[in-house]
Amino acid sequence: MDWRDHIETKPGVMGGRPVIRDTRVTVEILLEWLAAGWSEEEILRNYPRVTAADLRAVHAFARDIIADGLYSLEPRAA
Repeated sequence: MDWRDHIETKPGVMGGRPVIRDTRVTVEILLEWLAAGWSEEEILRNYPRVTAADLRAVHAFARDIIADGLYSLEPRAA
């Protein structure tokens, strides 16, 4: 799966954050809902323009970000 077929960034869409292609649904919000315990079925029901393939792309995107070291684990302010 090439997540680039499903995820894009555009400067004028959602502040340039990664979104599902041709939507304003951010990868961040989908990961937030998954982390909160939403099932894929719940996400698909609440975001009808998102597909199961899009959700797989979100997982692949997150994997690649981690594998490529494109994140920062700086301590949070107390």
